[in-house]
Amino acid sequence: MTTTTRNPAQVARWFHALSDETRVQIVEMLVGGERCVCDLQEALDAAQSRLSFHLKVLKDAGLISGRREGRWNHYSLNPGVLDAMGEYLAEAASAQHGGECQGGCCR
Repeated sequence: MTTTTRNPAQVARWFHALSDETRVQIVEMLVGGERCVCDLQEALDAAQSRLSFHLKVLKDAGLISGRREGRWNHYSLNPGVLDAMGEYLAEAASAQHGGECQGGCCR
């Protein structure tokens, strides 16, 4: 397990950030690559202030990063974070089964 996934505070931030449907939708949109905030706002039909709040939660959790280009902000997933979350869940499942799963459920 990596140092990041051993940190209970970080794991809690990840899952808190994904505990909202709008934030899950944002992450799903960013899986395809970087998106301008204007694209996110239009696709989600969200007010700018509400979208900013959701983006801040995702950034604070380390799931996404942003960069400014002119007057627009562009957001993307941070590389490896979803993989680290998956590793955390796989290791938790493996520990639950004593690491000896017959059906391969912990792989």
